[in-house]
Amino acid sequence: MGMTMSIRLAAALLLFAGTGLAGAQEVLIAQGESVFRTCAGCHAVGSGARNKVGPQLNNLVGRTAGTAGDYRYSAAMTAAGGAGLVWTEKSLAAWLKGPRRYVNGTKMSFPGLRSDDDIAAVIAYLKSFDSDGLPPPDASSYEPR
Repeated sequence: MGMTMSIRLAAALLLFAGTGLAGAQEVLIAQGESVFRTCAGCHAVGSGARNKVGPQLNNLVGRTAGTAGDYRYSAAMTAAGGAGLVWTEKSLAAWLKGPRRYVNGTKMSFPGLRSDDDIAAVIAYLKSFDSDGLPPPDASSYEPR
């Protein structure tokens, strides 16, 4: 992915620049859907999404970490939520870059995404499944240990 994905994303954004911000956002969401396929083995999102190996991710942005119903989180993730971890664009970006570095002791084995473009695209995609409204950018007070 990496550089090739970034080049394709930039080209797509330029191609759709004439359609305005909404068109660019649609391209970013589509790119996020493509990158999310990496996550789909463990996570579900969208209509009828259920917990799998990982929790379902509808209405993720604004949720306190470790609180999705009917999912058994690691003690580390539950503690992170108790320490103020709320999923915002900023905290999701840090998490997606290196989950085990961000929440030491998480049971999530995924090593993280390398590309900032991929991270932004996945976050845009996940936000498209939010019906609760978005939190303020500083809603998370969590600091990794």
